[in-house]
Amino acid sequence: MLEPSDSTERSMLALNSDGRAHPRENALAVATLVVGLVAFVATFFTGGHAVASWAGALGFGMGLYSQYVSATTGERVLNIIGIVAAFVGVALGIARGGFLP
Repeated sequence: MLEPSDSTERSMLALNSDGRAHPRENALAVATLVVGLVAFVATFFTGGHAVASWAGALGFGMGLYSQYVSATTGERVLNIIGIVAAFVGVALGIARGGFLP
């Protein structure tokens, strides 16, 4: 019978999958995801192009830095999702009116 191991079987989406705490990297990864999703969702509103543009630009830059300093696969997954959402948000925001309201 197979018994589950304590430390060898870890979830890929666990942010501290290496067993050490990374509070700064975790915060950056979650912030990248949140700002990227804000930029993406803002594109669905008529006057949201300014929010989408600014949040997308901020999320894209923050995501690139967060990806650079990330330590685990879970952080990198959140970073890539946030970067892609931010890129789509800034691209659609600029296409629909740009940075100024």
